Amino acid sequence: MLSSTVQIQTSDPSRLIRRLCKHWSDKFEVDFDDRHGQIALGDTQCSLTAGDNSLTVTLQTQDEELLARMETVVADHLQRMSAGETFSFAWQRADAP
Repeated sequence: MLSSTVQIQTSDPSRLIRRLCKHWSDKFEVDFDDRHGQIALGDTQCSLTAGDNSLTVTLQTQDEELLARMETVVADHLQRMSAGETFSFAWQRADAP
């Protein structure tokens, strides 16, 4: 299993979790509250965790090409949900346990 994680600085991480999960809830299985979100994006699992003025996003999948594509898809969607904030995405790759 491959994993990629990014932490972005945001004034309202809970809002981003709610917006992204609600946006994808008509297409994918989602589970969320104000602090955590889980989205089953086909063969990719997306985990969202709210921190103090930050949001940590972790993607897990089996395929490196799919992981790269999903990094872009999730980053693009988060930027669209941002309500004017601009994020910097520095994904960190690792083999997941």
